[in-house]
Amino acid sequence: MSKELGAQVRSELHKRDMKQKDLAKMLGISSVYLSDIIRGNKTGPKAQEHIKHIRKILEI
Repeated sequence: MSKELGAQVRSELHKRDMKQKDLAKMLGISSVYLSDIIRGNKTGPKAQEHIKHIRKILEI
């Protein structure tokens, strides 16, 4: 995930008064794995699928 997209995710979570662990639970992944995706440490095919779901959930 690009730094710009990571910032968008954090901004949307803040606007919605959500925590990363809430989003992770919605996605069915651990909060640590979500954090890795947001920071760009995970970029494989599975992470890309999660990114699509993150964009859909947060409407970004």
